[in-house]
Amino acid sequence: MLNVVESMNEGNLDICCPTPVDGIDAPRIAWTEIAVQWSVIVRTYNEARHLPDLLSMLKRQEIPEEKLEIIVVDSGSTDDTVRIAEEAGCRVVHIPKADFSFGRSLNLGCEAATGEYLVFISGHCVPVHRNWLTDLTAAMIHDGASLTYGRQIGGPETKFSEHQLFEKYFPAENHEAPHPYFCNNANAAILKSAWQRFRYDEDLPGLEDMEIGQRLVRARLKICYAPEAVVYHYHFENWAQVKRRYEREAIALQRILPTVHVSALDALRYWFAGVLGDWAKAILQRSFLRKAVEIVTFRACQFWGTWRGSNSHKQLTRQMKDRYYYPI
Repeated sequence: MLNVVESMNEGNLDICCPTPVDGIDAPRIAWTEIAVQWSVIVRTYNEARHLPDLLSMLKRQEIPEEKLEIIVVDSGSTDDTVRIAEEAGCRVVHIPKADFSFGRSLNLGCEAATGEYLVFISGHCVPVHRNWLTDLTAAMIHDGASLTYGRQIGGPETKFSEHQLFEKYFPAENHEAPHPYFCNNANAAILKSAWQRFRYDEDLPGLEDMEIGQRLVRARLKICYAPEAVVYHYHFENWAQVKRRYEREAIALQRILPTVHVSALDALRYWFAGVLGDWAKAILQRSFLRKAVEIVTFRACQFWGTWRGSNSHKQLTRQMKDRYYYPI
């Protein structure tokens, strides 16, 4: 998602439009006056590495324990993910590999949820502090937001270029979104009433967050960025997986914004600019010699995948879905 928004241009849509809409109930009561319940929905596939830390931080959030439920939507993990979730007291919802899409797994988790606030976090993300949950959902209470998304930062093994993408699209200070529909379900929340009205698209191979954001904005509902709600986002992808991630997101973008197209020349131009920008930052950070080749490779996979996805007109077969959704 993080490269395709640069080429979007659909006019000046207001991302902060809290105009009331029938069917959307946005509570505006102080925290201490409402029996709030948060449903945290975690999508997992072989997430045993970071799931214990994630669940531990969720249990340590500064809210009454009875106000929180954790739902894990697992798509066929073969490691200890399910055991870890069950031992931590999570509700585990299973989705077969054959039925998986990002939107379908979110909808299943939301259907199982009982809370007013549906919170999404990736199984390889970990909140940085104990106020993450209240920081992420505060705009729903105080500012009439229907959807919020929080800041993401990398870890020690995050690739250099991905650090730059996190800093650009999820800065430490509040900012104007790169596109009115922009949001990211690795660290996000939506009002249950908004989800019930719109639900996630179950056919897209990615960017289901931006697609629902598009419909919210067109309904003149509000999306807010919450920079205080910070998570570590850990990616452990080989180069083929990086390329596939950007390829499937570019395929999804064709559905969301059909006028956006990335040509071979565009991809080459984006790659060149990305490499030069990252090299400049690596020089300043005195890591150029260690990171130069990695930067070239990451940006090549990013924009090669974007170009391929932008120029793909195929229906996704079962084999293609497995290749896009699951590590090989």
